[in-house]
Amino acid sequence: MRTLDSEAAFDLAVELATSGERRILGICGAPAAGKSTFAEQLAERLTKAGHGVALVPMDGYHLAQSVLEELGLAAVKGAPHTFDGDGFVALLKRLKEAPTEQIWAPRFDRGLEDSIAASIGVAPDVSLVVTEGNYLLLDEMPWATIRTVLDQCWYVEVPEELRHQRLEARHMQFGRTQAEAHERTFGSDERNAQLIAATAKSADAIVELS
Repeated sequence: MRTLDSEAAFDLAVELATSGERRILGICGAPAAGKSTFAEQLAERLTKAGHGVALVPMDGYHLAQSVLEELGLAAVKGAPHTFDGDGFVALLKRLKEAPTEQIWAPRFDRGLEDSIAASIGVAPDVSLVVTEGNYLLLDEMPWATIRTVLDQCWYVEVPEELRHQRLEARHMQFGRTQAEAHERTFGSDERNAQLIAATAKSADAIVELS
């Protein structure tokens, strides 16, 4: 398995974007590994370079907060069963199989802690869709189908201490106390992180971020 730095990742993404047909690149990693920021920066740089790129994160398929509370799942939000995995798979298939259609995808709003439907447009001139999320490489249904749709999937890694620090800070930024943030980081989030880390072996490349 190859290891990519930012420049090598950009060059490989350019190859995908200029292949002559729509490609889908997945960016996977544990919570607070930096995959969202990396995906955003990569998509922005590709766009500035003149390539047709759309960023479609998996987080848009979080179950609504009200649904999670109704089902008693709010405390484990972020686990695989707190997403509409089938819906996300269906979107990726449509993005790949219907490149001439204007397609709309949902976006997760961290301020609202909920998704907003039809917020991300993917036009027919998009040659590369970048999607990022925790479970792109998970080997259980419906997630396992995703790997068959992606042309490439990269796994983002950072030192665990840094990832934990980022995650605690994120939880506090959105209203949790320090104790609550610590409990969430080393509780349900850590269980999810271990599940995700076990999928790294299925990636096409590892992206190492400092």
